[in-house]
Order: sequence, then structure tokens, then C-alpha cells
Amino acid sequence: MSTKNTDSVRGALLPVVLVSLALVVAAVPALNVALPSVARDTNATISQLQWIVDSYALVFAGLLLPAGALGDRYGRKPVLISGLFVFALGSGVAALTSTPEALIALRGVMGIGAALVMPTTLSIITTSYPRDRQGKAVGAWVGVAGAGAVLGLLVSGLLLEIWEWEAVFALNSALGLLVAVAATRMVPNSRDKQPPRVDYLGGLLSVVALAGIVFGAIEGPERGWSDAVTLGAFGIGVTALLLWVGWGFLAKEPLLDPRLFRNRAFSTGVLSITVQFFVFFGYVFVILQYLQLVLDYSPLQAGVALTPMAVVLGGLSRRVPHLAEKVGRRPLTVGGLLLVAAGVGILSQLEPDSSYWLILTGIVPIGAGMALATSPATTDIVSALPQEKQGVASAVNDAAREVGGTLGIAILGSVLNEQYRNGVAEAAPAAAPDSIIHVAQESLAAALAVASDLGERGTQLAVGARGAFTDGLSDAFYSSVGLLLLVAALLAVMVPGRTARKDAEPVPAWPGADEADPGPRRTSSLSQ
Repeated sequence: MSTKNTDSVRGALLPVVLVSLALVVAAVPALNVALPSVARDTNATISQLQWIVDSYALVFAGLLLPAGALGDRYGRKPVLISGLFVFALGSGVAALTSTPEALIALRGVMGIGAALVMPTTLSIITTSYPRDRQGKAVGAWVGVAGAGAVLGLLVSGLLLEIWEWEAVFALNSALGLLVAVAATRMVPNSRDKQPPRVDYLGGLLSVVALAGIVFGAIEGPERGWSDAVTLGAFGIGVTALLLWVGWGFLAKEPLLDPRLFRNRAFSTGVLSITVQFFVFFGYVFVILQYLQLVLDYSPLQAGVALTPMAVVLGGLSRRVPHLAEKVGRRPLTVGGLLLVAAGVGILSQLEPDSSYWLILTGIVPIGAGMALATSPATTDIVSALPQEKQGVASAVNDAAREVGGTLGIAILGSVLNEQYRNGVAEAAPAAAPDSIIHVAQESLAAALAVASDLGERGTQLAVGARGAFTDGLSDAFYSSVGLLLLVAALLAVMVPGRTARKDAEPVPAWPGADEADPGPRRTSSLSQ
């Protein structure tokens, strides 16, 4: 194929894979803004609403690594198309259902499709673009992966201004089908010509490990961190994780070789991605409630309010590869984390009557910091594995993102809720019965609903509940700043410098590879 034709194909495939990525990334925040309508129409309880959101994340995170391996073995194009069809099917049926149980199950189906789509999009990019152009394409992927959440908020907010919550699922279904059709024509297929044996046991252990840890993180705030179910889930997850690591050392061709973590670029990339999205997902979860319940923004207004962050993140991500060539990865990683810490620190000062300008001052550095830190870390992860293992490399990146994000929502949400519940108990009117206080402690939305029925006493409860929420927000954000500063200091020492990275010996992709002469190793413009 001529260079001109090859460039044309690459130019067409990038929008297809980026739209595919945006669909699965936006699925969680897009539904979050519709939850009040879902609760009203389906009579879902608070616990059921949580699982309508989290069943997607649980299945998504648990299946990422095996899904990436399927693309390496059977072809990335058919796996991408299959994932889009499964995602569209789950969304389409969800638009027709009216019970919370059915929505929980169908969101799980959507999670299966998302797990097939997300790692495949990145591996298609890394196997379709030459080394000198790969960095910019990965930068675009990073921008969409970060900004897609805000895009989902905007689109869903606009739909909810006109139609009901079913329209959110219907749009996902229609777009999934359209992109699947486009992918059949625009995306080239790639796979390993001599694929290794499928590591079924490693795949099963990875699913159990991730599912157990994520399930425990989801149930912890609701059941309590010392509850038997929560501890049991964590116990199963950690046990499976240890068995998986042990199996990785013993297997001839493991799904993911633990020896890769001896590569400092790979291990620090995984750590960086996990911590970034721990803070980012937790921050989005908290700030959306603040905008809608404390400042009384509509879903559309909340999405518009966060748009500057998405613009900065998406625009800067495309320029990071060029910057990395000049200054190296270490200053970008550390500087990016410090920028995010600065932005979150500013937001920790929010009060019930804060202006939007304070919010804007915080969200812009968060977007800039995510752009600077995420792109180099993602490229280092995928560069650590050879061409035929790009599905697994991409899945590692995505699993770090999803597990970090899910833990961030659970843990930072728990920090917020503890302060909120204590604050509501102190702010409640003296004569208020315990039953009302208990309902108000469930969530800020519940407290405001109760307050509207209490007349003058309700005003005191509403003001106290909003104040308790912002106190909890501050605690959650202070915790995030502390974590970011600690990890930034750690990565300032651990991230290999440009000379060290050039001279370092690559880690074999699996046991049996020639450690003395491992052959050419994939690199990219960001990892040089």
C-alpha cells in the first residue's frame, strides 16, 4: 500500500477508535446525572441505584485483561466490533426496561462490551501507527479518555432537558451500532501471526482478583469496611491476586508476566495511572454532587461548568509528546501530579456559597496536570510489551485506570460521607425525630427532600446539610492532595531519567524469551 493510502487509512481509523473510546468512558457519568429520573420511574432504592452504576464498572474492570488478550490472539478489529455490538445491545434493551433489577443486569452486559472495546482501541493505535507518529495518536487517546467523562455529562444533561432517562441509553445504542459499522470499513485488523497459548487460568485469576477488590470497594461504604461481605470480597480478591502473581512466574506463556514490574518505566507508569484516576474519578463524583445539590445547578449546567477542564485536558494532551521529547518523562509526570494537587487543593476551599470563579481556578490545573502526567505513563506501559502483546498492554493501562477510579469513588466517597453524617446529626433541629435524621444522613439529596417538608425547621436542616457536605468535600480533597504529593515525591525518585531509560535492558515479554538477546523492543516518541 502506498504511503498516501496508508496515511488515509490511519486518518480514518483514529476518529473511529476515539469515538468508540468516548462511548464506553462516558457511560458512567452520563448515567449519574440521570439517576434522579431513574429512581422516580423505576422505584429503585439507594442501594439499587448504586448497583445500576457500579455493575458496569465491576464487569468492565474484571474483564479488561482477558479481553485484551483476545484481541492479540483472534484479531483486534473483530474484538472491537463485537464489543461495540454487545454495548449497543445492552444499551438498547436498557432503554426499553422499567425495573431496577433489569437495569443492573443490562449495565453488566454493557460492561462486557466496554471491556472488549477499551483496550482494543489503544492497541489498534499502537499497532497501526509508526513509531514517529504514535505519540501524538496516544496523546489523542489520552485526551478523549479524560475528557470523555465531561462530554458524557454534557450530552446527557442536554438529553434530560428534552427527554427522559431512556434517551441516554437509546443514544448509546444508536452510536454503538453506527461506530461498529464504520469500524468494519475503516479499521485494519491486526493480531499475532504466531499467538502464544491462551492463559485461561491466568485470565480467570485476574477476573476474580479484580472483581473481588472492586466489589469490596463498592460495598465497603454501604455495608461497612469491617462487614463480613466486604472483608470476604477483599480476601477473595487479594488471594486470587497472589495466586495470579505466583502463576505468572510459573506459566510458560502467562497473560501478564510479573517480571515486567522490574521495568521501572512500566511499574511507575502503572502507579501513576492508578493514582491519577483514583483522585480524578473521586473528584468528579464529589464535585458533581456539589454543583447540583449545593449550588443547585441543573445536569446540563453542571456539565458546562466542567467543560473548561475537558478543553484544557483534550487540547494539551496532543502536545505532550512533543514536550516529552524535549524535557523527558520525569518532569512531566511530577509536574502533572503537582498541578492536579494544586487544583484539588483550591477546590478543598469550597463553601456552600462559593462562586464559579473559585471552581474554575481549581478545575483548569486539574485538566492540565492530567494531560501532562497521563500521556507519558500510558505510552510507557504499552511500550514495555512487544507488538503481539499490545492488547494485554492496553488492558493493563485500562485496568489501572478503572480500578484506581473505582477505589477513588469508594474511598473518597466514604471520607466525605463520614464527615457528612456527623455534620447532619449536629445540624438537625433539636426537636427532629431520629427517623428524619436517619433519612437525612443517607445523602444530601435525601436531606434536602426531607427539609422541604419541614417548613421553617427544614431551612435549618438544609443549611446544615449543605455545610456538612462541603466539610466532607474538604476532607476528601485534602486526602487527595496528600496522596498526590506523596506519590509525586516517590515518582521523582523512581521514574527513570532519559539516560537510564536508553541504557536499561528490556524485560522479556514472557518466560522463555532470550534474556541475553531479547531482540528489538517497541518504543515510541514518548519513551525515547
